[in-house]
Amino acid sequence: MTSKDHIPHFELIHVIVKFGMGSKILKEAKKCGVSGGTLCIGKGTISNKILKLLSITDMRKEVVMMISNRKTTKKTLEHLNKVFRFDKPNHGIVYTTSLTSLMGTRSCQIDDGDERGDEEIMYQNIMVVVDKGKAEEVVESAQKAGSKGGTIINARGSGIHETSKLFSMDIEPEKEIVMILSDEQITDAIVTKISEDLKINEPGNGIIFVQDVNRTYGIYE
Repeated sequence: MTSKDHIPHFELIHVIVKFGMGSKILKEAKKCGVSGGTLCIGKGTISNKILKLLSITDMRKEVVMMISNRKTTKKTLEHLNKVFRFDKPNHGIVYTTSLTSLMGTRSCQIDDGDERGDEEIMYQNIMVVVDKGKAEEVVESAQKAGSKGGTIINARGSGIHETSKLFSMDIEPEKEIVMILSDEQITDAIVTKISEDLKINEPGNGIIFVQDVNRTYGIYE
């Protein structure tokens, strides 16, 4: 694990783009020093009738997640925006969140000259993990509280409350992860609404966590 003194120097880059663009994102990011990343298939949930805060519609999306130090992150975001023009509507969205710990990689180098400043938090990333089939309910609840939508990613659970029996064998049911980029001022209302509607506080009904967003490209209100 990295030293706690250096933990804030690492960030997780999230890039949400149209299906088929993920590998191109990774290729360009590597030119800036990012060693690699994880690519997931997702689905946008925003209706065309409301403001497209995330520039995402009901199309298949690719979500690319990459880890780098803050200096490399800044360079990477600027390069990706130059190449893919996230500053224009419907070209995708990029945002970063800080990491509190990092293990399993030596490719992320610490840059002691890159200090973390006191940045104003404008957006937050709400992550909701629920059983498959519940993601749309999460999105509906979030929209009632002011959210413009989000991205749904298929996943698998392995917690003690998520396993079930089939022919005496443990089965891990599929999960869905809902990523919602929220204005910081309405995050609490969105989280509360989702928690109430889906009874998140009851065992096995899901998990919600929130991350502060450091940098963004492609957000339009």
